[in-house]
Amino acid sequence: MTRGVSARLKGGGRLGPVALVVAGGLSVQFGAAIAVLLMPRAGALGVVTLRLVLAALVLLAVCRPKVRGYSRADWGTILAFGAAMAGMNILFYQAADRIPLGAAVTLEVLGPLILSVVASRRLGNLLWAGLALGGVVLLSGGGFDRLDPLGAAFALAAGAMWAAYIVFSARTGRRFPQADGLALAMAFGAVLSLPLGIAEAGDKLLVPSTILLGLGVALLSSVLPYTLELLALRRLPAPTFAILMSLEPAIAAGAGFLVLHQALSATDALAIALVIGASMGAVRMQSRRAASS
Repeated sequence: MTRGVSARLKGGGRLGPVALVVAGGLSVQFGAAIAVLLMPRAGALGVVTLRLVLAALVLLAVCRPKVRGYSRADWGTILAFGAAMAGMNILFYQAADRIPLGAAVTLEVLGPLILSVVASRRLGNLLWAGLALGGVVLLSGGGFDRLDPLGAAFALAAGAMWAAYIVFSARTGRRFPQADGLALAMAFGAVLSLPLGIAEAGDKLLVPSTILLGLGVALLSSVLPYTLELLALRRLPAPTFAILMSLEPAIAAGAGFLVLHQALSATDALAIALVIGASMGAVRMQSRRAASS
């Protein structure tokens, strides 16, 4: 599966990586909406454990990565990637358990936006990141002051982990073939989350219907999007990828509307338009730069 995706990426032209990022965003946010519905059954930490453990099993079965022949630096990258992945998921689901999904993603995406500003040395990227940030703030509807403070803090911390995830996902993609590094990192993240999930949910994690829903969340929120993002980061610079992550609140708003029946206002629509415009501008700038080099 991952080899076929990789082959299509290599021959897919300049917009290939962008299409992968958008597809990954759609998948992860609809998976997150389903995860919110699963939380009453297994709790936030239980959902994280189901997601990471089942995703790791799927990736290990599909990729069958080798475990020998890697350097200490390679394994350090895997452990850091897995820890960032586990931390991002644990913190985000703690936030989603306390505040609305759209608000949680809006706060979380500040991490990648800050990364794009820090990592970029070009004025154009800074301007697009600023426009995307404006859309993200507008999408909040001025309601951040009414959010549960702990939930908002979890979302911001998840954003920091998301920035780390982007950095180590790019490094993993360069060091490991196909999605082998992702499979190993996912397994490590699953091990980190397992004690927390067992402590919170216990034998609820073994209910067949809960496992089935958890498998859906794992496929939509981890296996598919993380594979697509890892492949995309082999072609996109981290600052451009980080700006594209600003699409996540817009996608989350759509997922919240369709799955969780959360209404979209005219202000939300304007905010989404700003975010999409900023992302398209960043991608066009990167495409022109690549064409001229």
